[in-house]
Amino acid sequence: MKELPFEIKFIYVTAIVLIIVFAVFIVFVVLMYNKKQILYLKEKQLNIESQNQLLQKELEKQKSIEKERERISHDMHDDLGAGISALKLQAEFLKQKAQDDDLQSDIDELLKTSEEMNLSMREMLWSLNSENDTLGSFTDYAIRYTENFLKKTKIKPWFESMDIISETPVSTELRRNMFLCLKEAVNNAYKHSQADTLRLSFSQKENRFLMEISDDGIGIDKEKPAGNGLRNMNRRMEELGGGCETLSSGKGTHIIFKTTI
Repeated sequence: MKELPFEIKFIYVTAIVLIIVFAVFIVFVVLMYNKKQILYLKEKQLNIESQNQLLQKELEKQKSIEKERERISHDMHDDLGAGISALKLQAEFLKQKAQDDDLQSDIDELLKTSEEMNLSMREMLWSLNSENDTLGSFTDYAIRYTENFLKKTKIKPWFESMDIISETPVSTELRRNMFLCLKEAVNNAYKHSQADTLRLSFSQKENRFLMEISDDGIGIDKEKPAGNGLRNMNRRMEELGGGCETLSSGKGTHIIFKTTI
């Protein structure tokens, strides 16, 4: 058998050596990659565990806050509620005995003040109760408040809800700011609009929520500067990352509150 030339042998040997070196290099790269992957997965697992611990601490903190809110709510109901009721009963008892007209007038003012304090306390209790942190709770309470506020006035309220998912969770801050905007708008309509009707409507589209309040009154005098009420409503909606739009003409006023839930 004829022996291969030295050059061809050298090429074969060089090729084999290169293949072995390349194979060793590939094995080394794979091992390093696997090692890095293992380190990455361990680091990721540690991050997940750390995040879970932080999440657990945050959940415990939220539960603690909710528990404290409920305790304050119960204390207010038991202590302040009982005190206001006792004050009202004593004032009514004194009114029955009072003969002087001026004294009876003062007692009537006291009764009015106690009733206002009772309403304010109920609003605070509603705001504090975490069970009310849903869209349905807010709309129900807003309708109930508007009905009670306007029942002794000449303004007739109308209510409308479109596509509202009652179970949608909302924050306490959103409920509070939206409710204070509602109070301001309804009070302004009562004091300034000379309206016969007021329409309160709610609508929801995915995570967008709209509350609209419109009346058929004389509208807002555009020549006068905006009052504190309008400025406060705009500020509260900005705090929620939403907006407040006021449309007014001689045929009435339409206020639109928009926010993300």
